[in-house]
Amino acid sequence: MSLKVKITEDMKDAMRAKDVVRLGTIRLLQSAIKQREVDERIELTDQDVMAVIEKMLKQRRDSIEAYESAKRQDLADAEKAEVVILQSYLPQALTDEEVGAILDAAIKATNATSIKEMGQVMAIVKPQVVGRADMGKLSALIKQKLG
Repeated sequence: MSLKVKITEDMKDAMRAKDVVRLGTIRLLQSAIKQREVDERIELTDQDVMAVIEKMLKQRRDSIEAYESAKRQDLADAEKAEVVILQSYLPQALTDEEVGAILDAAIKATNATSIKEMGQVMAIVKPQVVGRADMGKLSALIKQKLG
């Protein structure tokens, strides 16, 4: 079953269960998916849907930080609930050791020695970790290893 079909089925289940938070989050996700499909005039693959989810997760994490610094715990809690729902559509996250092993293999494969070759390393690593690792942390780790 494709990820888009699973999301649609989960939306129906949330409607039947009258789960307002889950339903709202799934509707936002479907809206973001549909918006990207309309903008780019393509049918999104599971990989593309995961990229949309990653983007939404990053937005939620930024919002949580902002709300917590503004002492608005009620809003931060609402965003945290959305993060949990969105993360349920992503594959199991990689451990730091697994990410390190993938990075080491990519660096070896490209013979990268400096930060200038970061793009080559990222081109190999990104398809393997999309949706399973934080790309910001990944980028910092590559810079650290090549720096």
